[in-house]
Amino acid sequence: MNLFDEIKNKLSNEFIDIIEWLDPSNDTIVHRFERYQNEIKNNAKLIVREGQTAVFVNEGQLADVFKPGTYTLNTKNLPILTTLKGWKYGFDSPFKAEVYYVNTRLFTDEKWGTKNPFMLSDQRFGLVEIRAFGTYSFRIKDPGKFVVDVVGTDGNFTNYEVNEHLKSLIVTRFTDTVGEANLPIELYAANTSELSETCQEVMQPEFGRVGIELEKFYIENVSMPEELKKEIFEYSRLDKLDLAKLSQFKAAKAMEAAAKNEGGTAGAGMGMGMGFVLAQQMGNMMGHTGTQQPFGGQPQQTAPPPIPAQVVYHYALNGQQAGPVTFDKLKELFASRTINRDSLIWKQGMANWAALKDIEELKVFLGGSTPPPLPTT
Repeated sequence: MNLFDEIKNKLSNEFIDIIEWLDPSNDTIVHRFERYQNEIKNNAKLIVREGQTAVFVNEGQLADVFKPGTYTLNTKNLPILTTLKGWKYGFDSPFKAEVYYVNTRLFTDEKWGTKNPFMLSDQRFGLVEIRAFGTYSFRIKDPGKFVVDVVGTDGNFTNYEVNEHLKSLIVTRFTDTVGEANLPIELYAANTSELSETCQEVMQPEFGRVGIELEKFYIENVSMPEELKKEIFEYSRLDKLDLAKLSQFKAAKAMEAAAKNEGGTAGAGMGMGMGFVLAQQMGNMMGHTGTQQPFGGQPQQTAPPPIPAQVVYHYALNGQQAGPVTFDKLKELFASRTINRDSLIWKQGMANWAALKDIEELKVFLGGSTPPPLPTT
């Protein structure tokens, strides 16, 4: 018998009388107490430190679970294992059992996020794509259930392994919750705190089924395409501003920008054109009579022209034709989300129905319609 065999036989005859685990890392969740052909002898010491739980497993069956403290292992404090082993009158010989140490501290600042954008349906903007990301924290609430249902025979179960499972669960439940909330798209970014609390309530039962407690869940950001953001900003301004004033403001800004971009005589002509327009508007406001001649030498009419016929619109709602309604009424329907930019509209003179966003005078509802620059001379 060589020296190696002698050492091996000597080790196999030594029984473990102290069981403990000092965690050298910050990411280990479950560690199995390893031994080579060694057994646990009667009255061995079990040391469980704060933030740990010791779980005994016998031939794949969950046995006794120990909270922080120091224990002398015998039939008195191993009731489940005693039953599984059939120790009716105690035991003097060593026994074998798998011992798993479970880290029960709070794991914080864990990251989650949607790898791909997911689709939401909004009444005004149609189908939109959004992304979301944030953080969460968790702890092992039921160590026995977690070891049996998740860890299995893994001797060293890390934070990375459990996070891969939790992230998939979080993203799935998050998208379901957001979809069922049916909020206007701009409210998702503005109500992240309320949405975070709702998601945590929905997810907690799923975590609890495998012995995990979702301590905190945060949505840090809900993002959407830049084009959609601009549309939302413009739409929010429509709710606050008078449409007629907004149109006049945009027209004035466009004319000013066109005048600055044109050079030489053309730029001067554009500036003069703006002056004529403003002068005429001021003359109308001051109530010129037929005897007065503003710029251009043409006398103004002493009587107002006939009132033009009011344009009315028909619109499609739930596959049915509705209307006719006036321009102002159509604006109210859009503001109340009864119709949206993709709703079909028809008026006298149109050959076919068209989407609201494609009808020139209705583009002002979307907040992005401005006239083109005046042609240069």
